[in-house]
Amino acid sequence: MKVILKEDIEGLGYMGDIVNVKDGYGRNYLIPKGLAVYANEKNVRELEHHKRIIAQKVRKIKFAAQTLAEKLSSKPVQIRMKAGEEDKLYGSVTNIDIEKALKEMGFDIDRRKIILEEPIKRLGEYTAKVKLHPEVVADLKIEVVKEE
Repeated sequence: MKVILKEDIEGLGYMGDIVNVKDGYGRNYLIPKGLAVYANEKNVRELEHHKRIIAQKVRKIKFAAQTLAEKLSSKPVQIRMKAGEEDKLYGSVTNIDIEKALKEMGFDIDRRKIILEEPIKRLGEYTAKVKLHPEVVADLKIEVVKEE
């Protein structure tokens, strides 16, 4: 019996896959629990329609992420920190500080998407990565300047 999976099932397949299962497994477990539907012509056409709609949404989201990445890469983020001798900071600049600076610039980016190899502890220019989409990563220029 062929069924269309409505959810990911370990060892069987992923959501949207058309798989061949034993009749009893499909009729007595998968379909009553709502994990699958019969793979008849109507359901297959409906699945293809949903796949097209989802693909369009994914393209729009990826395009929006690429546009945001270009905006982030074009303008450096300036962070003011107190510094002592030899341009050493009192404390450090973390992704939380970068998130606050981005909010002041009008960008609403979650701090967990900002990737720093290590906290910034000196004045100067640095680069961080911002993961906006699984396929889109922006390079963010950070300028740490001395607070007067």
